Amino acid sequence: MAIPYQNKKSSKKQQVEEMFDKIADKYDFFNHFFSLSIDKIWRKKTINLLKAHNPETILDIATGTGDLAIEASKLKPKKIVGIDISEGMLKVGKEKISRKNLQNMIELKKGDAEKLEFDNEYFDTAIVAFGVRNFENLEKGINEIFRVLKPAGKFVVLEFSKPKNAIIKFLYAIYFQLYLPIIGKLFSSDTGAYTYLPESVKTFPDGEKFLNKLKNVGFTETKQISLSMGIASIYVAKKS
Repeated sequence: MAIPYQNKKSSKKQQVEEMFDKIADKYDFFNHFFSLSIDKIWRKKTINLLKAHNPETILDIATGTGDLAIEASKLKPKKIVGIDISEGMLKVGKEKISRKNLQNMIELKKGDAEKLEFDNEYFDTAIVAFGVRNFENLEKGINEIFRVLKPAGKFVVLEFSKPKNAIIKFLYAIYFQLYLPIIGKLFSSDTGAYTYLPESVKTFPDGEKFLNKLKNVGFTETKQISLSMGIASIYVAKKS
């Protein structure tokens, strides 16, 4: 299991919370800088997949600073609830949502993906961007998401994946394991955050392995959509 701070005995969940609290004020800059803003395109594609579903209630898990929730607001749902374990990230997200005058539609609050404080069959849709690999117990988190979705509800995940093409895989490894930590150190004193990212991607069960985990919980009509030559993927699943 990848964790941000190898020298600490705290749980992965506690370490992830601490890490994001530390980098919250720089998170958006890093996100867009390191991805050359391609992450914005990926989020748009993720939300566009939900247009036909026309959800009225959306749960954005591991919402961070709220970028995916803000993109989801274009679907014009009645309510979007974003949860995250990091108060620091939520503070930044709330400020962004207020500036965009979306506070009546989007509510951000602290919450644990593995212990959702919502009734069964509460949401039409659940979404996650770059968050499932941070779950301490992936299966538990997926089960909770399944529980709070209504029948026929959609679950859509945007996450980094491991490219299959040998050349892209080589360049990807250089970028994640060498370039990213070096640049990260120039902008942040929290070096754990930028060594954790490649490790968490490396250990995440992407592709068919993740689809199988979704199926094991009870999701159907599962599929993977590869993005940018396999650097990231969108996973789509339905609760029957």
